[in-house]
Amino acid sequence: MIDGAPVGYLVSVALLAFCTGTALVGPRPARTTPSYWGFWATFLINELPFLALYVLAGDSILAFAEGDLATAGGLVSFAFAVITAGGLVVLIRRALPTGVVVRRALADDAGIETAMRRRAWGHILLAPFSVRRRDVVRIGDIAYGDAGRRNLLDVYQRQDRPTGGPVLVYFHGGGFRRGHKRWEGRALLHQLAARGWVCVSANYRLNSYPDAHVDAKRVIAWVRANIADHGPVIVSGSSAGGHLAAMVALTAGDPDFQPGFAEADTSVDGAIGFYGYYGRVDGPGSSPLDRVRDAPPFLFLHGDKDSSTLVEDTRELVGRLREVSAQPVVYAELPGAQHTFDLVYSLRYSYVVDAVAAFGAGLRRH
Repeated sequence: MIDGAPVGYLVSVALLAFCTGTALVGPRPARTTPSYWGFWATFLINELPFLALYVLAGDSILAFAEGDLATAGGLVSFAFAVITAGGLVVLIRRALPTGVVVRRALADDAGIETAMRRRAWGHILLAPFSVRRRDVVRIGDIAYGDAGRRNLLDVYQRQDRPTGGPVLVYFHGGGFRRGHKRWEGRALLHQLAARGWVCVSANYRLNSYPDAHVDAKRVIAWVRANIADHGPVIVSGSSAGGHLAAMVALTAGDPDFQPGFAEADTSVDGAIGFYGYYGRVDGPGSSPLDRVRDAPPFLFLHGDKDSSTLVEDTRELVGRLREVSAQPVVYAELPGAQHTFDLVYSLRYSYVVDAVAAFGAGLRRH
């Protein structure tokens, strides 16, 4: 204790207060950037305000039990703890409208009515890091190309192996410099598989264009050749993976991205971008904005507080696609959402999972 201040309690409260305040303000860079301090300060607390509240309450109870709140420094720390708790409640309130936002977007942009499931509050409140399901099996590390571990994919399916459901192909983020098929989106893959989908999550080559895009095409070709007894094939991805998903959907059969397998069917029935990056990764032609055309149905989900890939970039692609595509372009701008909102099974992400399931069901009916 320094000058009557309980140092441990003060540091804990100060750290939570800083992260909460930053999340509330939502500072963003002038343009899309792969790494921004605001992201690192807020990406966890923005999706896990409940856990932050637990930590704050536990620390305060411990400080009270040890008599720290009887000091001037302890009282000041407790006052900041109360203010921080109020900020965390605001973060929770920001996530609550997500269900309304995604339902309205699906209805207005694609005529898809969404029946939201009851929230699994026990899961959300007590076990957000637990994303696996006992009724889902993962067949791991299947080779789809010859680039070693960068050409491996995992398949998620319910244990009773139902047929006829949609197929979701997912590509991880990481700015084309890092990432792995078992990072983001795992809650989505397990939840959809439990609902009868087949989900595929794939690695791809990094740090070189167009190798990642060629690999993405190879994954679709593998799916078309090996999972033929299912419904629509939907390509998806987060951040850089969203770029891959959009490019795959916009370049079906393009020989530039299919060297040695130009005859393979790499078409998809729909595409989903989670907080995607849609700019150029090389020269002209390396951005979805360069490839805009009549396309399969799209679903875009992006947070209005994203401080890595800015929401304005997604708005631009959505606007361009709506000008030329005859198929639905669904856009849901998620209130209060930061980059990588799909790391854990949070309140916000539970609504996103339902939206993806509804989008797939709509494609299946179509």
